[in-house]
Amino acid sequence: MTYANYENLLIEQQGSILTITINRPEARNAINPGLHEEFSRIFYDADADESVDVVILSGSGGAFCAGGDLNWLLEMHGEPAKTAIGIKRDRKIQHSILDLEKPIIAKVDGPAIGLGCSLALYCDFVYATERSVFADPHVSIGLVAGDGGAVMWPQLIGYARARRYLLTGDSIGASEAADIGLITEMVAEDEIDEKVSRMANRLAKGATHSIKWTKAAINAGLKVTANAVIDQAAAFENVTQLLDDHRIALEAFKNKEKPKFTGR
Repeated sequence: MTYANYENLLIEQQGSILTITINRPEARNAINPGLHEEFSRIFYDADADESVDVVILSGSGGAFCAGGDLNWLLEMHGEPAKTAIGIKRDRKIQHSILDLEKPIIAKVDGPAIGLGCSLALYCDFVYATERSVFADPHVSIGLVAGDGGAVMWPQLIGYARARRYLLTGDSIGASEAADIGLITEMVAEDEIDEKVSRMANRLAKGATHSIKWTKAAINAGLKVTANAVIDQAAAFENVTQLLDDHRIALEAFKNKEKPKFTGR
């Protein structure tokens, strides 16, 4: 397996551990069209790579992923063909992570927002530094949480808490996220590399078939729930990408103003 055709994702392998690093540090690793397309296939490639037993997902430059790139979102608004392509890729990303039997460890140092948050929460282990923040602010920009938040937040922290964050778009710090079970553990910044490496090596040296198939068994139930949610959430998000409220929010965000929604 070669990963030479990835430009926005830095792919490194050490033994049977594959590290995927989101590599747009100048934009806090925000998702642009190229990165979005690469995420729609990287986990399929990792699944097909027989030399890989464990995957680590991280971000470069002091951020995990700041969510969708503002200019890209503005470019897509009101363009049904473009929004449909984005929604289709979102679905591929979610299904490819759920189908990947190899364990995935998210190493989060900094903000994990929107799709970035969903990418982290779909992982099997999420280790985050104290300064890390998690949020799914789709509603804050006039969108439905269609890229994974509506699936994972309720499963991890229950429906009552999930509504609290998904219906407001509010963020949650790493300490509280760990306390309520949204993530695995908060780790000191100078210890997170060692913590993630230790767990990755433990999994890589374990009974890999047993680990993979146990994960597959766990995910079997989750996939039933996800399949019931993903298509509806994606369809609703696609519609909201065409509404005025989404454009109003994006323009307000760009101008550092508070959006004044119209309900249209």
